[in-house]
This record gives sequence, C-alpha cells and structure tokens, in this order.
Amino acid sequence: MWVSNWVEGGIRSFIGSATGGGGGWIWSSVDGKAGWWHEGLVIYGVTAMAGLALAATLVISTRRGSLRSPWSRRIGKHPLTRHQWNNFFTFDGKLRDGGIKFLKKVRTAGVEPSIRPEVWPFLLGVYDLRSSRAERNVIQAQKRKIYEKLRRRCWQLVNHGDENSNGQESPFSGTLDHIAPKESSTPDHVIVEDDENSIADDTESSFSESSIDEEPDSIRISSASTRLGEVDPELTKIASSTGEIPKPPQRDENFTTWQRIMRLDAIRANDEWRNYNPSQAEVSRDNAVKFATCVGLKDYEHLEPCRIYHAARLVAILEAYALHDPEIGYCQGMSDLLSPILAVIEDDHEAFWCFVGFMQKARHNFRLDEVGIRRQLSIVSKIIKSKDSDLYRHLEKLQAEDCFFVYRMVVVVFRRELTFEQTLCLWEVMWADQSAIRARIGKSVWGRIRLRAPPTDDLLLYAIAAAVLQRRKMIIEKYSSMEDILRECNSMAGQLDIWKLLDDAHYLVVNLHDKIE
Repeated sequence: MWVSNWVEGGIRSFIGSATGGGGGWIWSSVDGKAGWWHEGLVIYGVTAMAGLALAATLVISTRRGSLRSPWSRRIGKHPLTRHQWNNFFTFDGKLRDGGIKFLKKVRTAGVEPSIRPEVWPFLLGVYDLRSSRAERNVIQAQKRKIYEKLRRRCWQLVNHGDENSNGQESPFSGTLDHIAPKESSTPDHVIVEDDENSIADDTESSFSESSIDEEPDSIRISSASTRLGEVDPELTKIASSTGEIPKPPQRDENFTTWQRIMRLDAIRANDEWRNYNPSQAEVSRDNAVKFATCVGLKDYEHLEPCRIYHAARLVAILEAYALHDPEIGYCQGMSDLLSPILAVIEDDHEAFWCFVGFMQKARHNFRLDEVGIRRQLSIVSKIIKSKDSDLYRHLEKLQAEDCFFVYRMVVVVFRRELTFEQTLCLWEVMWADQSAIRARIGKSVWGRIRLRAPPTDDLLLYAIAAAVLQRRKMIIEKYSSMEDILRECNSMAGQLDIWKLLDDAHYLVVNLHDKIE
C-alpha cells in the first residue's frame, strides 16, 4: 500500500508543478480507497504526458490486486495460432518447457478454432504435456482399441436377450467394408498389447499422467474408421465374456435405462454447432441413417441428416462412457457437455477420450447424492459473501444464500448461458488452468509471476460468482425472492461478455483464492 501512496504523492506533485499550482483538489476514491486528487487530472488528462498515464495505471493496478489478470488486456491479443502451436514443439514432438508457455497462451487468449482438435487433447489430459510424438502414437493406438472394445460391449448389451440377434450380423456391418479404410491407421512400428489386465487398467485409470500424450501435427485419422463402431469389421463376433470391461451387478438394467434417456436427449439436441463446423452438416441422409441404425436410434425421421448424424454420435460415445464410468453412467445434461466436443473433434475415439478428460471433474455434477453440486454451490456462496457482504445479506433475507439459483450453471458448466463459441472459449481457458494444476505449474513463485495469477481448479465457480456480482444492484434493489433471481440467471443467455466475465472471475481468484480454496 505504501507504494501506491508514494505514487499518488508523486502524481499530486507533478500535477501541481505542471499546472502552475492552479486548480483545486477533489475528494475521490479508487476501488473504495479514498484520497485527494487534483482536478487537473480530469481537466488536463487528455494532454498529460505518457509518464503520468503510466503512473496512474500503476496506482490502479496496485489497488486492484498484486497480481494482474491474464485477461485484463485481452483486447488486441490473438488466440493461439497454427504457427505458434507448431513452434511450441521440439524436433521429437515434445512441448518446450513442459508446456508452460503453451498453457499461458491459452489462459491469456484461447485457441484458434482450426487447431482445437489438436490442442484440446492436451488440455483435457488425453496426452501428457511432456510426451513425445512416438509416445503419443502408442497411446493413441491403445486408446483406440479400448474405445472399440467399449463399443462392442455396447452392441452386446443392446442385443442381450434378443434371441433373434444371436449369431446375426449388425445391421450396419454389411456397409463397413466400403466405408472403413483398408489399412490400419496405426503406425507399423507401434505394438499394442491386448491382454485383459492392460485393458482393464487403461479403462479404469485412463486419466493417469502416465497415459496422457498426443501428436502436435498429427494427420487426422479418417473419421469413418472410428465412427459409431465402424472401426471393427467383425462387430458381430462378440465374445461371450469380455473380461477387459468389468460388469458390476445390474449393469444391464442400468444400461437400458441410460440408453433410453440418452437417446431422447440426443434427438432433442440443438444444432448450434452447425455454424461452427459446417462440414459436419454435409453428411448425406443415407450415411446418417446408417449411423443411427448402428446405435439403435429411433424416431428421428423429422430431423435433418446432420442432426441425425450428430445424435447418433452422441449416443455412441455416451453409451461407451456409461460403461467406462458405471458409477455415474448417464444423466441428463451430459449430452450438453459432449456436443461441443463432437463439433470440434471428428474422430469418435478421440472425442470419447476428451469427454472422459472433461468428465474427470464434471462427473461430480452428476452424482446421485449431489455432494459435488453442493460443494460447488457452497464455494460460489463463499465467494459472494467474501466479496460483497451487502449482496450476501440480501440473499440471506431471501433464503437464497445457498446460491441454488446458479444450479444449472454449475451442472452444465455455463453451457446454457453462453453462445456456442463463448462456451468453447470459457472451457478451454478453464481446462488450461486444470492442466496447469495437473502438471504442477503455477504453484511456484516463478509461476505466480509469469502466469500473473495462480491457476485454479474452480475457475468456473469464480466465473459464476462474477456473473451474479455483475448484477448485484438489480438483485438488491428489485428482486424479492429466489425465483426472481433464478429468472434473472436464466435470462443471462446470450447477454454475457465472456472475456469481461473471465477478467472479473480472475480478479476474484487473485483476491480470494487463499480464503476460498
């Protein structure tokens, strides 16, 4: 604080000498800190010297917080580009400096849409930040095989108990030969172990740091090779026992229930993604119907081909995830989280593992006991209480201090309140924070200085609190019930400035994270 007082004193002296001692002093404040300011700062501010502007900036920056938000100067900055992305890698395909500069860039400005399919697997822990190109090739092949086995298991469960299906081919198997590539996309030198133990370990612990790698400038594998179970030409040759995918009690009954819900959700999914990835909207009706048939999708005749296709992809990956994480299975809202990933990543096995990475944290939103949701609502409440006691007292009067009115924002990670592109921006910045924490980046003094603020696992919650705080005046003066606040939160859709929201959220992180986390 003595630094800011010293700078303010210098400004007063400077203005006094520059204006010949004329003019008066006015009482004002910056961020709630009162003090005397010379009226010349206002009258002659336009013609003031650059040094004065810099000094004033230092005062305001110091007053706002000791660490600046990486988003406070977002205007004029550009997202991570293809050229920058390629330059982050060494000759053997490793990220330089363990990915620190890469994560800093993403936290600051996001990612250019054209390279998101390559960048997101790193952010979501599919590929380790320290991995080489060769290591990622091996991991990619292993994860592809695990996904294929999950899809075969899904097919087995779909047809379980159907006496007419035993020994018959998949309704889609006859079309595989001319769609699937003739040669394996796995490099010749890659050897993939296929023992049951390794499959079980990878399926249950797919997010371990030892198994997270990716190819920086990899050529996309043909989407036809992994789409909706097409990868396996022998889809009908399902073993009677699949030891690599453990089957807990009542799995079949649960799976049937999950299937029914996810198929309804998939049919009802909107098509916001179409403008983001028009190429996915060009699928023919024949192919879309084939994909839908493969996953047993029904009642889709009223949909356009691209929406049928998207719905079928949703079902295929959500079914696989339900087997991968049977404790969570499927709950409404999960399709909202998967849909943007499908729009960005066209290969189903890669999209699946990115979704697994996303759900590593988001899965707690879907626990039946709601422990994860209650914890997050409690954090939002603490942030508001610490930042704005007047607003918090008003919420207490309305018996809304539990912040239940932001329940939807927490569950579907702001998906309903943001536009499609805004959602992608928020998520990848949020993932960059989480990736930095996984890699233990940002906890040292160097990290705090260079990244300008400590990364947090709960950036989403600070963003939600910031969105509420932006509306504090309206909430205090006009709303007299939690239902009023809930309607206000639901009306935020399309009204938020994502980078301003992130700036405010990070300001809260800087000032409150030691108290909250």
